[in-house]
Amino acid sequence: MKRRKVYILRLNHRPQRDKRVTTHLFLAARALGATRGFYSGEEDEKLQRSIEKVSKSWGGDFKISYVSNWKKKMTEWKREGGEIVHLTMYGLPIMQVIDQIRNSPNSLLIVVGGPKVPRKVYELADWNVSVTSQPHSEISALALFLHELFEGKELSISFEDAQMIVVPQAKGKKVLKLNSQR
Repeated sequence: MKRRKVYILRLNHRPQRDKRVTTHLFLAARALGATRGFYSGEEDEKLQRSIEKVSKSWGGDFKISYVSNWKKKMTEWKREGGEIVHLTMYGLPIMQVIDQIRNSPNSLLIVVGGPKVPRKVYELADWNVSVTSQPHSEISALALFLHELFEGKELSISFEDAQMIVVPQAKGKKVLKLNSQR
């Protein structure tokens, strides 16, 4: 599957409160076809190393980097011709807008909130999208959004440079360690 350029921006990471949530958000993004990730809030080198370690072992070149100013990142993204999707339970239902988003040729920045999302995020976004209008996690919202965006094709992504792969089993677990030149 030729992957579309899709980037994730996690707002307002707080290492003491959000380390597992932010890590899991980026793990889901990587596994489901995102190109790269960014995060704002507090810089967290441990988070960055953790994601790079997963990419090294399981393949791909997904990386995350810290941005000190999310508003500047979003503004520059739009100025360079990219489009922004903000995942929020207050947005338009995904099924009303996914075709329009999917058919856009521009690179996408998917913004995923943390604590209270500033109004400016809603204003800068090209689409404010909800996967449901009920409280839920940002991880589930991102996973469902990517699944709809890629029409399920993301479920068969393979990472050519993986050092480890799972061999699907009806019962039990089997992981192969491969010789890799990474």
